Amino acid sequence: MIRALMVDVDGVIVRHPGGRRWDHDLETDLGISRQTLQQAFFAPHWDDVVLGRADLNERLAVALADVAPHLSAATLTSYWFEKDACLDHGLLNALAGVRDDGLALHLATVQEHRRADHLWTHLGLKNHFDAMHYAAEYGTRKPDAAFFNAVCARTGFKPEDLLLIDDSPRNIEAARDCGWAAALWDATRSLQDVLADEGLRT
Repeated sequence: MIRALMVDVDGVIVRHPGGRRWDHDLETDLGISRQTLQQAFFAPHWDDVVLGRADLNERLAVALADVAPHLSAATLTSYWFEKDACLDHGLLNALAGVRDDGLALHLATVQEHRRADHLWTHLGLKNHFDAMHYAAEYGTRKPDAAFFNAVCARTGFKPEDLLLIDDSPRNIEAARDCGWAAALWDATRSLQDVLADEGLRT
């Protein structure tokens, strides 16, 4: 029997109108193209940052010094977090009903420490969920089996207790391989319909 929902953030709880990325207007607003940021920061540094081996702003400062010296790491992260914060309040309300019916709600997401804290505290997801499990906290990420195993070890839930809601088919497959139930989220159906397909009634 499912005892807890493990819900992804980006693409599920955070969804951008029209599918626009947070960095859609980056070059206009801050004077650095997303392609340049990808090459200078994300490609060489992101693995270390998202797995908790390096600080986001420290690595950003190194990258920006070469390609955008006019821009501070703090300015870029503030812009990023503000633009990447479109919460799906309809889904949050539906999840609240599930929580009221007795299921625990947790976040299971690929984040580094700074944005994880921003999501949890500044955006108030701590008011909607019982706990947050994220990549930098565990040193591993979805779809690696180690991530799913770490969540079970931390929470005490058995794999068969858990249902992942995620927008990535790879993560869905990996969760099922680890013994979790899993449902693909594309925002075209209600939460109630998605859960009903997994044998849950809300």
